[in-house]
Amino acid sequence: MATIEQENNVSRPLRIGFVSVSDRASSGVYQDQGLPALQEWFTATLSSAWQLETRLIPDEQHAIEQSLIELVDQAHCDLVITTGGTGPARRDVTPEATLAVATKEMPGFGEQMRQISLHFVPTAILSRQVAVIRETDEHAALILNLPGQPKSIRETLEGLKDSEGKQIVPGIFAAIPYCIDLIGGPYIETDASLCQVFRPKSAIRKSNTDSPK
Repeated sequence: MATIEQENNVSRPLRIGFVSVSDRASSGVYQDQGLPALQEWFTATLSSAWQLETRLIPDEQHAIEQSLIELVDQAHCDLVITTGGTGPARRDVTPEATLAVATKEMPGFGEQMRQISLHFVPTAILSRQVAVIRETDEHAALILNLPGQPKSIRETLEGLKDSEGKQIVPGIFAAIPYCIDLIGGPYIETDASLCQVFRPKSAIRKSNTDSPK
């Protein structure tokens, strides 16, 4: 049964934070690709109302931690997604920063991301993406590390489909709306032709797609 907080959150927009972690993009050496790719995918996929906060920062653990804390504790984002900084290189510290601000780990997301990527490249095993919950007395959010390349971002979120559109490997976003339900966030709906989400029958609510974006 939904809590009073969950029922009150049904009608408010989902608050999302995007954080692109890159020394060179943040210093203007080249144009960031992670933030535009995320915004494009979510704009196309979400059919319920949402609001966006973005950050473009260097590969500095303290800067990443501060951005995640600010987006959850002050901006009250329900979902925070990072791109970049998840490999084995010396400057790749996004997972460490994410774990440092966590209340709970959600290892299934990282496992599924690597499973998807392994269909394309054997070097997917080098990825260290993690997912966590950060909780305060008043708020909770899901924080996810995604890859930095636009194609990989889309594949990770959507999963893999065959030539007829049948799902071969589920993407991670299929589980995100129900996770947000469970931590007290708003009810998320999607364009099912792009991303079919899963909820237990007892958790399915009346459509909220009439709410304006």
